[in-house]
Amino acid sequence: MQNMTSFADIGKKEALRRLYEGSPYKQTEPAAHKVLLEGVDFNLVYFPLKHLGYKAVMEVTGELYAQLRHPGTLSVVLGVSAKLDYPQIEELWSGISAAAKEHGYKEVSLDLRPSRNGLCISAAASGERLKLTEVRRPKPQSKDLLCVSGRLGAAYLGMRVMERGLEHFEKGDRDNKELEQYRMQVGAYLKPELDPGIVGKLEEEEIIPSAGVLITDGLADAVKRIAVKTGFGAKVYADRIPFEGNSFELGRKLDLDPISAAMNGGEDYQLLFVVPILKLDKFRHDFQTFDIIGHLAQKEVGTVLVTPEGVELPLRAQGWKEDENE
Repeated sequence: MQNMTSFADIGKKEALRRLYEGSPYKQTEPAAHKVLLEGVDFNLVYFPLKHLGYKAVMEVTGELYAQLRHPGTLSVVLGVSAKLDYPQIEELWSGISAAAKEHGYKEVSLDLRPSRNGLCISAAASGERLKLTEVRRPKPQSKDLLCVSGRLGAAYLGMRVMERGLEHFEKGDRDNKELEQYRMQVGAYLKPELDPGIVGKLEEEEIIPSAGVLITDGLADAVKRIAVKTGFGAKVYADRIPFEGNSFELGRKLDLDPISAAMNGGEDYQLLFVVPILKLDKFRHDFQTFDIIGHLAQKEVGTVLVTPEGVELPLRAQGWKEDENE
């Protein structure tokens, strides 16, 4: 009888490691590719199609920026179900093309395929990294800075606000006061944005991160990925995590801790870079929209969240084994 090992037992990351271990191939950094499925990644009852198209492009674009690449080509395949008509697909495409133009893609391809199970969006992007950037890229060191490009937890809180108002949307009632009251969180979920000039500015100021990831599955997952990339441990300080101004008020209303939303909520689409400690003063001056939330540490430290009282709590993230210590 086969050993019935479940994904819950080993976690996604360990499952991938085992699969590659039994093959002639080496696991490499994933390409900038994303598939969004209706009913899993979005709900068309409340998600505007133009925003959805924009968001699909932002995720693959953010992956390029995390790798210090300039957007070049974008390929989109839409699996279209019978319930969607041409004007709706046209609206979806308007969001895709708007994001592509904003972020400087030179080539964009689109294909349409039939789908039996709702809307499916597949987006893949490629881009170039300057050779000089490769040469200048430093090796990570303990105490190097963990820097995040924007506020965290807002997207997950915004999604919860949308889900909370689902009954209103299903009745066609768009007069939901919470949407206006928490428009920053709702906007972070529906239409995440990144600075199109971020890679160019890093190159210009000669501040080259030693590693970077796009935060899509929560900060805890992103920090663990950084630990794998650098070979170091990492400390994140809870009181350094940036939040929208009224996130704690909204958290109380939803009975949800904003820190938990930031660590494990997902869909923030913010960049997490490792910046050399020697570049601290220059980075603070030239990149004031970024927040320094922690630093690399010796590998034996693991990945931890440091409370305001100084207690170090091991990070837990979906898809990782609890005892996994990068």
